[in-house]
Amino acid sequence: MTSTDDLARRLDDLDRIEAIKQLKHRYWRACDGKDPNGFRRCFIRSGARIDYGPLGAFDDATPMTRIFEQVALHRVDGQYVILDMHHGLHPDITLTSATTATGRWTLKFRQVNLLDRTELLMTGEYDDEYQIEDGEWKMSASTLTPRWSLRRPLGEDTVVTPVPADHRRGGFA
Repeated sequence: MTSTDDLARRLDDLDRIEAIKQLKHRYWRACDGKDPNGFRRCFIRSGARIDYGPLGAFDDATPMTRIFEQVALHRVDGQYVILDMHHGLHPDITLTSATTATGRWTLKFRQVNLLDRTELLMTGEYDDEYQIEDGEWKMSASTLTPRWSLRRPLGEDTVVTPVPADHRRGGFA
């Protein structure tokens, strides 16, 4: 028989795991929504360890946020030229204490680059560490290990129609 205390602990653990999942989804939504402030808020204030392979490795989230801004917010003739889609799958969250956790996610990524007229498909694995800061879960470490990628040219007849920034609700400032 399960005790009331045990049930309460299990529910608390499930709540913490769900909060971590929501954090990671906010992170990907910020990436796709071209929201550098939202992106930065997903990490601890200082000292987050980030290793995103070709994008670089950092001892704080601020330099990665600057790269994100340069790439994601690049515009030509008022239109964004890098369009991203991040999907996170197969979360495996392990609570390591009341205020820390680790997580592993599979990334399904797609990018349209209107500068060089290519499409990139990629998959990889995120290995993350989380901690509570100011009462909220934040990422304290994030490593992306690419598994495979495919880059192909967009054909001459390919039409990409980005929605103008001023027509979006809640994204693309």
